[in-house]
Amino acid sequence: MESPLVLGTLSFFIAVIWGQPLITLLRHYRIGKQVRMEGPDSHQEKTGTPTMGGLLFVVPVLLITGALNLANLLGFTLIGKSTLLLFFCLAAHATLGAVDDWLGLRGRGKGMSARMKSGFQFVFAAIIVGILYYGPPNLYYVGVPGIPEWVSIGWLFIPVGILIIIGFSNAVNLTDGLDSLAGSISGIAFASYGLIAHLQGQAYLAAFCFTMVGALFAFLWFNAHPAQVFMGDTGSLALGATLALVALMTGQWLLLPVVGFVFVAETVSVLLQVASAKFSRRYLGRDIRLFKMTPIHHHFELLGWSETQVKERFWIVGVLSGMLGVALALWNG
Repeated sequence: MESPLVLGTLSFFIAVIWGQPLITLLRHYRIGKQVRMEGPDSHQEKTGTPTMGGLLFVVPVLLITGALNLANLLGFTLIGKSTLLLFFCLAAHATLGAVDDWLGLRGRGKGMSARMKSGFQFVFAAIIVGILYYGPPNLYYVGVPGIPEWVSIGWLFIPVGILIIIGFSNAVNLTDGLDSLAGSISGIAFASYGLIAHLQGQAYLAAFCFTMVGALFAFLWFNAHPAQVFMGDTGSLALGATLALVALMTGQWLLLPVVGFVFVAETVSVLLQVASAKFSRRYLGRDIRLFKMTPIHHHFELLGWSETQVKERFWIVGVLSGMLGVALALWNG
């Protein structure tokens, strides 16, 4: 376990050192966040805060992951197996998010069209899942709590895997609405899957997870309230997709809704809100909303919770969810 922890510490220091120059650069080019006008009034003061801060943790993780893969190709056994697929997933989704962030800043806040963004997400997810399914080690199985043997689902792994990657990429994106919320919950989730990977003997995967955790801790250093920088789609799309890929590679992806419960709750709140509004307008002639505002973290803010209360209570739920996920993974074994 020492290698993953050392890599996590290394990524933290690289990201912390790189953080302030990045923020200065983002400020220089006026790459600032445009806050939703319909959001809580307390959020309007965040307008202009630098975004695209996902680069703060994405770049160090890519550097370390790339170096480890190069060492692996040269015959060194630092992590045992290749993590190039994780490298591709992180880089591809971070690039997609960065383009969306940039277009949003230069295109009156509209960003990339939903159809185009979804199209790229589907292509990336299809490539990743195709490699998992057809290449070694032919990942088409899943761990089920209480059952010691892996359960094969055959070709169904392909559509399920694509759905998981796209779904969690968007789920983390929805969660990124309060200072340090998405970063902290993602850190908890990656740490949970890093521990699961370690317990399953997947040292290379544990190394990647804790490299990400260390870099996220550095991001939180600058994203703590009041945030000096936001991760933007650059970070959130990359985090969600990469977390989903880690879950698929462990075979413990059934536990992803448990480990990532906060992300699921945020997404479900949005879906329920939209469904309620459409149904009530069509069949009742009036607009009925289940929540004051979605994603659900804004609902709690409008109920009177402070931003700090929402975050810290969500963190507690995130830690408990991660603990439960690891416990269920152990029950598998």
